[in-house]
Amino acid sequence: MDITSIIQSFKIKGDFITHEIINSGYINTTYKIITSKDCYILQKINNHIFKDIDKLSENIFRITTHIQSRTPKDKSDRILTIILTKKDKRYYKNKDGSFWRMFNYINNSKTIETLNNEKQAESLGKAFGNYHQVLSDLPQPKLFEVLPNFHNTPNRIEQLKKAIQQNQNNKLSKVKDEIEYLLSLAPEMHEIILLGNQEKIPLRTIHQDAKVGNILFNQNNEIICIIDLDTTMSGYLAYDFGDAVRTGMNTASEGEKNIAKVSLDINLFKAFTKGYAKASKNFITHEEIKSLMLGVKIITYEQAIRFLADYLNNDIYYKTEYQEHNLVRTKVQISLLKDILKNFNQMNDFVIASYQ
Repeated sequence: MDITSIIQSFKIKGDFITHEIINSGYINTTYKIITSKDCYILQKINNHIFKDIDKLSENIFRITTHIQSRTPKDKSDRILTIILTKKDKRYYKNKDGSFWRMFNYINNSKTIETLNNEKQAESLGKAFGNYHQVLSDLPQPKLFEVLPNFHNTPNRIEQLKKAIQQNQNNKLSKVKDEIEYLLSLAPEMHEIILLGNQEKIPLRTIHQDAKVGNILFNQNNEIICIIDLDTTMSGYLAYDFGDAVRTGMNTASEGEKNIAKVSLDINLFKAFTKGYAKASKNFITHEEIKSLMLGVKIITYEQAIRFLADYLNNDIYYKTEYQEHNLVRTKVQISLLKDILKNFNQMNDFVIASYQ
């Protein structure tokens, strides 16, 4: 692969100097590109997961353009912007069939994997609340569903059952306890889908991968913007609320091998909820408020079964660093889920009270 020719296919300023790989994210491959005049983000799009690059690119163009239209001009350099190719395309297709895209690089920014304090947690809540509000008036038509049934938990459960039946490489003996526990909870993990089907909660434009690692912070730990917009499509607010709690309020990393370190930080949760309530109270419905804690429970459960299914399927979806990586991730999610279920009523009461 000649990365230089790929880089020079885009409308960059200055001469290409070097590139650095950015080791974040499980799906796409990301590089920082440094030129004599500027810096950029270059991504190799995982087209095994994202099958329709045209629809994916159209979605991101519409999202970023809409956000730009709602952003003051003096902050326009603080939001994600697509860098077009020299042929005015939103992505570049290389001779080897790979797909590439480029964004502006936001200077003096950083990502974090776990929150460090309540100020960060409250800012995280405000960021996703504001994201939902800004996209609440995204002009029709709806965004393309680039990953159908992405947060359809009953469908994810069926995928796990299929992986169990296929039992590739005879891994079942290693995960009997995890399978038994997760399948025992399956009947109560349909609640958000049921609320949606009954039209008690509306479909909205949401991020769908609302983890803390998809937020850019400045050096003062203030939030700049939300990134990794590939999965932004129609869904329920509870999904983003739940995923932010799952990733941001875990006292351990997603790949922590010492399960004793895993728990939910209730103080960070309260700060996050306050931030989200402040940003969303003008448009969220009462039924959506009641569903938010369901999202915390269901998304944590869903991520556990996704990691477990991928482990059983020989790691075909998530990037892994070693053979048992997805199993370790599964155990972390299960431990976190148990802590959430133990504190569910207390957390739910706090959510409801935050909107009063």
